[in-house]
Amino acid sequence: QLQLVESGGGLVQPGGSLRLSCAASGFTLNAYVIAWFRQAPGKEREGVSCISNISGSTNYADSVKGRFTISRDYAKNTVYLQMNSLNPEDSAVYYCAADRRPSTNCVYYGMDYWGKGTLVTVSS
Repeated sequence: QLQLVESGGGLVQPGGSLRLSCAASGFTLNAYVIAWFRQAPGKEREGVSCISNISGSTNYADSVKGRFTISRDYAKNTVYLQMNSLNPEDSAVYYCAADRRPSTNCVYYGMDYWGKGTLVTVSS
């Protein structure tokens, strides 16, 4: 069974950091474009960051640029989202998703698999 499982969410104070993990079972993440999305209550889901399966290029939403970093650990079949300088507006359920299409520049649509999400709450 093909699954994506997110972990690493939790409660953090403003200015703090979290590292989210996206682990795969049943397939190799390295062959997929991986994207992180988030959805806050009452808001639409938005693409946060993605990483290509061809070039390794990355993309970030303007709201997280300079604060978040996406990376792959090939040995662990895991993709990470390092989140620094968190603020309350970053509070949301964060999802990872995988797209099997070869892509030099990753995009935030056409995902084949989704995880169930991990909750991030930024509050003092």
